[in-house]
Amino acid sequence: MHILVLQHERVEHPGVFRDFLREDGHAWDAIELDEGEKLPANADGYDALWVLGGPMDTWQEDMHPWLGDEKEFIREAVLNRGMPYLGLCLGHQLLAEALGGTVGPSDHPEIGVMDVHLTEAGSSGVLFDGLPESFDCLQWHSAEIKTVPEGSRILAYSGKCAVQALKWGTRAYSMQFHVEIEADTVQNWNGIPEYAGALDRELGPEAVRDLDEACAIRMKSFNERAERIYINWLQAVART
Repeated sequence: MHILVLQHERVEHPGVFRDFLREDGHAWDAIELDEGEKLPANADGYDALWVLGGPMDTWQEDMHPWLGDEKEFIREAVLNRGMPYLGLCLGHQLLAEALGGTVGPSDHPEIGVMDVHLTEAGSSGVLFDGLPESFDCLQWHSAEIKTVPEGSRILAYSGKCAVQALKWGTRAYSMQFHVEIEADTVQNWNGIPEYAGALDRELGPEAVRDLDEACAIRMKSFNERAERIYINWLQAVART
């Protein structure tokens, strides 16, 4: 496959997925939208679209004018072209908004290692096949999907966020939580002022050390789940 990846922070890249893509011989091109890199005129030449996280919010088009173009690009790729899609965190929210859902500030921001739970649709579907009905993961978000697009199904939820994973149609999937993390992710993301500020507000000024340690002791299981989700995503989009 040749995958187009939309990024919103240079250190918020596909993470451990890069290893899986390289091992399988898949190619990917990243566009760093926050640095002024431009979207292509269309998605010709690409087999899938991945949209990653970032510190901006979907509604901040006055501060980040390219967000409007990005939503339209996602809509065209997913709705009109039927491209396979994978969205993480901001990419999860952008998918919902591009297809007619709504996003807003979280009632209860989630930052830290927390549990998510699969819905009946998530347990019986392809994306989370082989995963337990509840599992822990890294959360780092202060916005959330408020209403889902027509035609979508919620695959996972948490006690503080009703839409942790989403499927739209047969080839678009997204997750609010982070499965792509690596050993240096927490420290790298703490270098982003918006993320560091949110971490301090929710967990205190010394929380980055504790969060880094909490992820480190779980990294093997985190990465094993990430690989399973990656394989499942490939199988899901190949079936359709």
